[in-house]
Amino acid sequence: MIRKLTLVLAGALIGASTAFVVTTGVPLPGAANAAGASTYRQLSIFGDIFERVRSQYVTEPEDEKLVESAINGMLTSLDPHSSYLNAKDFNDMRVQTRGEFGGLGIEVTMEDELVKVVSPIDDTPAARAGVLAGDLVSKIDGENVRGLSLQEAVDKMRGPVNTPIVLTIVREGADKPIDITIIRDVIRVKAVKYRVEGTDVGYLKVTSFTEQTYDNLEAAVKTIRENAGDDNLKGYVLDLRLNPGGLLDQAVNVSDTFLDRGEIVSTRGRNPNETRRYSARPGDLTNGKPIIVLINGGSASASEIVAGALQDHKRATVLGTRSFGKGSVQTIIPLGQNGALRLTTALYYTPAGTSIQAKGITPDIKVEQPLPEELQGKVEARGESGLRGHITGQEEDENGSGSIAYVPPEAKDDVQLNYALDLIRGTRVSEAFPPDPTKVVPSQGG
Repeated sequence: MIRKLTLVLAGALIGASTAFVVTTGVPLPGAANAAGASTYRQLSIFGDIFERVRSQYVTEPEDEKLVESAINGMLTSLDPHSSYLNAKDFNDMRVQTRGEFGGLGIEVTMEDELVKVVSPIDDTPAARAGVLAGDLVSKIDGENVRGLSLQEAVDKMRGPVNTPIVLTIVREGADKPIDITIIRDVIRVKAVKYRVEGTDVGYLKVTSFTEQTYDNLEAAVKTIRENAGDDNLKGYVLDLRLNPGGLLDQAVNVSDTFLDRGEIVSTRGRNPNETRRYSARPGDLTNGKPIIVLINGGSASASEIVAGALQDHKRATVLGTRSFGKGSVQTIIPLGQNGALRLTTALYYTPAGTSIQAKGITPDIKVEQPLPEELQGKVEARGESGLRGHITGQEEDENGSGSIAYVPPEAKDDVQLNYALDLIRGTRVSEAFPPDPTKVVPSQGG
């Protein structure tokens, strides 16, 4: 069940994934770009239809929902990633990108219509209160969980810091449900998970690009070096599979962790003067150790920026299957108490000047991860190129973008990871590995 939900969740996240920047506002069009008379006549038609719907529809509609739907209709007609965020959605997005919130500290999924605890996070209110992996939450403050979606249940468990919540737990082996009172606290979600594989390879899994990502990554690399010993480390595996993206500046910082110089990414907007370039600063935190980047169809946006930068600079070997292919940047424009506008304002390009919009990153070494029997024939490999209304990419072809987005829950079953470990340790040989670090792609204009 967890494996199936992980796969489904990856698809849900990809649908909303983005490399984005937040701005306090943008100037409105000047007189030269002002709408013409014909445009205003069209707007008067909209006003007429709005009033007719309000007065004549079979049931009385809510004005706010009508307007919000009209706005979203306009934006979604542009591309799949432009949208209107009402006040609640905007707040949820800010919580997600901050990587911290008032809550309990548990990773959850759904099982048999109940919330199942995958694992409590160390040193959080839930862990201290005695919540265990495998517990099923049947009630939240006395309200039955059955009938709620996973997101609705999560929203109920989150809340202001220092406020209490009572979870009713069904635990295997217990005679009856257990009520556990927990005091909410600030929960900081780890954007980077890490470990030492064996004794000689550092494993870094970046799950999302939030405000916490670079700091988490820096701490992870330092801990791996201390635990394994820098002289003993043969290299690192950077796992970007199932990573839906996030903040553009964090993608730049993560790339910079492994690069000593050169362009990381450029973004190009509607006008030539809107081109921006982001470059690496001196210093490679891994001291030039070999790196293998893992990608699959769940690697999108900001994760594609990182994979593309390290690939173009021959700093890493990219292994896995073709990535999602989301090569556009969304600007978040706050609208005061009315939420925010998420608008596609640019496309991003790898250091070699290549757009991966609806194309994706092609791995240096293609290694497919077999699907378990129960998922075969039930999973689509749809990327950006398969989204209705997507922006046509400069490199887009009939093959499209994307691939299967599946990662086994157990490392022993992870074909892609084990292939990467064999390459780093030299027990498997490939012409694509190791890359020549002297072959650095120069920055290109455009």
